[in-house]
Amino acid sequence: MARKFSRIFTILLSLFIASAILIPASRTSTTARAELVDTQLDSRPDEQQRQNYWAQGGNDIVHEIWSVLRDFEPTWKDSVTPARPTGLLGTVWHYTRIIFRALFMNTPTRDDNDAPKVKGDLKKGVDSLKAAASFDDPDAMFLLAEMNFYGNFSHPRSFETANYWYRQLADLDGNATAQYMLGLMYATGIGGLERDQAKALLYHTFAAEQGNIKSEMTLAYRYHAGIGCPRSCDKAVSYYKRVADKAMTYWQSGPPGGNSFVRNSYRWVEVDGGIYGEGASVSSSGPNAPRDGITAAHIDYVLDYLDTKERQGDFNAIITLGKHYYEAPRGYKRNFRKAQRQFMKIARVYWTKDGKVSPKAPKGIERIAGKAAAYIGRMLLRGEGMEQNFEKAQTWFKRGIALGDSFAQYHMGLMYRDGLGVPQDGARAGTYLKAAAEQSLPLAQSALGVLFLDQGDIDTAGRYFELAAGAGVMESFYYLAELTNQGVGRERNCGLAAAYYKVVAERAEVLHSSFVEANSAYERGDFERAYVASIMAAEHGYENAQANVAHLLDYKTSVISLPNLGIPLLSTKKPSPKKSKLLNDPYLALVYFTRSAKQANVDSLIKMGDYYLSLSSPASAALTLFPTDDNGEAKSNLEKATTCYTTAAETHHSAQALWNLGWMHENGIGSVTQDFHMAKRYYDLALEMNKEAYLPVTLALAKLRLRSWWNGVSGGKVNGIKDEEGDDEEQRRPKTWIEWVNRFLDAAEEMDAREAEALARERDGDDELLGYAEPGGMAGGGGNAEYADRHAHGQQGGGGAGRVEGDVYGADEWDEIDDGLIESLIIIALAGALALLVYARQARQRGLEEERRQAQHQNQNQNQNQVQGFAQGAAPQQQHQQEQQQQPPIPGHQPEGEGPPGQDRGMFPPPGDLDWNNWVAGGIGH
Repeated sequence: MARKFSRIFTILLSLFIASAILIPASRTSTTARAELVDTQLDSRPDEQQRQNYWAQGGNDIVHEIWSVLRDFEPTWKDSVTPARPTGLLGTVWHYTRIIFRALFMNTPTRDDNDAPKVKGDLKKGVDSLKAAASFDDPDAMFLLAEMNFYGNFSHPRSFETANYWYRQLADLDGNATAQYMLGLMYATGIGGLERDQAKALLYHTFAAEQGNIKSEMTLAYRYHAGIGCPRSCDKAVSYYKRVADKAMTYWQSGPPGGNSFVRNSYRWVEVDGGIYGEGASVSSSGPNAPRDGITAAHIDYVLDYLDTKERQGDFNAIITLGKHYYEAPRGYKRNFRKAQRQFMKIARVYWTKDGKVSPKAPKGIERIAGKAAAYIGRMLLRGEGMEQNFEKAQTWFKRGIALGDSFAQYHMGLMYRDGLGVPQDGARAGTYLKAAAEQSLPLAQSALGVLFLDQGDIDTAGRYFELAAGAGVMESFYYLAELTNQGVGRERNCGLAAAYYKVVAERAEVLHSSFVEANSAYERGDFERAYVASIMAAEHGYENAQANVAHLLDYKTSVISLPNLGIPLLSTKKPSPKKSKLLNDPYLALVYFTRSAKQANVDSLIKMGDYYLSLSSPASAALTLFPTDDNGEAKSNLEKATTCYTTAAETHHSAQALWNLGWMHENGIGSVTQDFHMAKRYYDLALEMNKEAYLPVTLALAKLRLRSWWNGVSGGKVNGIKDEEGDDEEQRRPKTWIEWVNRFLDAAEEMDAREAEALARERDGDDELLGYAEPGGMAGGGGNAEYADRHAHGQQGGGGAGRVEGDVYGADEWDEIDDGLIESLIIIALAGALALLVYARQARQRGLEEERRQAQHQNQNQNQNQVQGFAQGAAPQQQHQQEQQQQPPIPGHQPEGEGPPGQDRGMFPPPGDLDWNNWVAGGIGH
């Protein structure tokens, strides 16, 4: 620091010597320094003094001061806090410090009068810049204005002083940046300045005419939305086209394939689940809720996981890490060296040094190898992380094309289209681009559309542009905007053209927005700096920035009123290291919530309703919630709140909006009629839309039922809660066991009654068929009284003759039930009979087996007796057997000697019998 101070002293000494030379000789050096440094000059220097200032290099001294001031660190900004940690130990330590500070280190909040003062070397530098500004040095004026507006170089922020210096600079030479800043300050009233939309429009117009892209963006959105001026689609298109043209010029000025547009805009509040918290906000509930308990993990954890998978040999993890290093998500810097290392790991595994496929290459990595080759070729084509080399890039693209990679095909098409290292050939370029486009690569679809557009095929080009625009390719949006704005190949549509141009203009964040600075300031807790950077993007029309500004300005309150003790854990506001007037502007918060809601932010739309519901002061809260005819403004605000909630509920199906409408009906807020039954319906719908609202809806319904009961007991006039199902008792769902039993008995009785009625109708129908009844078309006087009565009843019932009232659908329903029941009973009976037959058959077989054993034992005894008399009766026995064989067998009769005596075959033939096969096959005779 001593070295810095010596440099500052040298610069100030040089300025002192230059001032001494410029001042007339009659004045001493001390007097000159007093006039130029210690005090502000009351009179402006004359023309001769200005010429001497520039001739002696006074502007060079300003630049020296600026180079020294850049080294100043923000030593007094106690609002800067480290980013929220992600690890377990870091998180515990972070919240431990918060609790310790809240309990033991609370001090009274300092007033604005105690704000840091400019002193020391910083004051000397500021005084020197003021002295230079007195000579109409625009650089000194610009530095002073920037220091007071942004708080640069540890200088305290002062918007009034910044406004003064910006006006001096704008009046001096019409500086476009100063005009833009004045337009911003008059439009927002930042820092308590007066809001003047007319002056804002005037200064932005002046700046835009000089080509200031920020003012062009601001004017485009203002004419598009009608902010501070009448809506004009043509003017909005004109300004958006200016920005879009500059965005395309920047994109085309980059390496082959165009400059990269990194999107840094996002809604800060959605990181923590939305403005109403996770589960209650639209951004984190319903269709947007995490599926199956899956939540977005921190990118560092994902990288650790991928690194672990890479160590296990997972090639998908290797190339995913390479893409991370090459394309770098928000908040991370691109690292081409690491990306090349990851892609080369895959390439070395799949290819040898001579470019042939390695015989040791693992199977199934062809797709991954093709993608790695395409990325290596792209880096060589664009000179990213390595020297640009078209020949080597073509080699790698050919390897990727051999494996069918669409990314490699697209880049090879670009090389032939633009003649990069190869002869320019539109036909071959179209071939490669079409091959990639057929694989649904959006970049190739957009490039192919450009080729067709150059050839005059507007319809085909438009189709490819629309396909690519569906994936968000900026080039395709630009050409669609051009075609739509000029009415080429389609009818001119100013509104659609403005929307297309707006997409292109907002994609070029790097040209006119400061999201990087805003995100960094917010993540480290410097909310004022984040607010200043975000409000510029909000004025450009970025919905994310509008939501972020509204979030910073949002004054969060709770139902329980606690004194503002300055303790973060007990404060009714969002915790802030110090009280800031800059962030205390609820009306501006409503403005940006409104603008965000008009760009389809549902949570902002509900917030609009909240602000309109609580616009009045706490002293007149009752007057606001229950307005009279004399309080027209409060009545109008409540109407707007109801409109916001109704729109969010009916159009976007927001559970929070439904719950709010239920609360308004419960309490009869504003023009909403107090109706407990309607309130219950809204509460039920809120639960139906968002199952996570079970607890608040259940508590609200418990309180609502109690109020409805008391309303009925006390004879209140509020419409009480009725049965949801209506007055029809038959449609009401039973809730107890007795109700279920009664419902079953009633249904049985009803079924019996309807069956009797159906039988009666069938009998009457049979009588008519037999000619016992008069036909319905017979003239009056020919029929009896019974037919006339029945016919008249049928006419009154709306049906034909003989129709029973109420039986049109009920009878058919019960018939279907009876048919299904009968079929089920028949199936059960058949199954039971089959099981009984199987059981009987098994029992019979067991009995036959037992009888067979006994018969074998008896046969053994008989055989012993027959052996003794075999010789005597052998011949007659053989003759008798021959006679039996010649006779045909008698069905169902068993000859003697073929089985055990007394054995009965039973109803079915046993296995082994000659008739067994016929019985099994269902043959004749069984």
